[in-house]
Amino acid sequence: MSGDRNSAAKGPSQRSVEIGLALLILVFGLIIMAGALKAGIGWGFDGPNAGFFPFYVALLVIVAALITLFNEWSNKESQKTFAEWDQLKQVLSVAVPTLVYVIMIAFLGIYVSSAILIAYFMRVISSFSVLRTALIAILVPLVTFFVFEKWFLVALPKGPLETFLGY
Repeated sequence: MSGDRNSAAKGPSQRSVEIGLALLILVFGLIIMAGALKAGIGWGFDGPNAGFFPFYVALLVIVAALITLFNEWSNKESQKTFAEWDQLKQVLSVAVPTLVYVIMIAFLGIYVSSAILIAYFMRVISSFSVLRTALIAILVPLVTFFVFEKWFLVALPKGPLETFLGY
């Protein structure tokens, strides 16, 4: 990651990542702003409407994204590498399963999803034995269940297994 022209071939450039992320943040800000406008950004009888604060926060996010876009678009000389492809693969090997985990919670509940995620990381990424993986992948969600559901009385998202077991 020395910043010379040859290093740009090893991964995406800093400039392209900055522009891409600024565009993504700009779209996010516009979506929030549109929602705030639907909710109303004015003042009602009892104070600001529901969209007042989200509108102005979204406006700041949009301005920041536009400043970043302008700065990166006008800086065409920088060819620094953001990260090498192998480094990005390592990040994605954690980020993608974590995203899948978050989505699985809606369908399987937090306990089963957590067991699957723990088993994946222990077995696929860290190469633990099957027995150790199974024990930890089952015991951690089980302990979590008792701590939150029974002791603290905090309900966490449940799936079909908990429904089948009567919880």
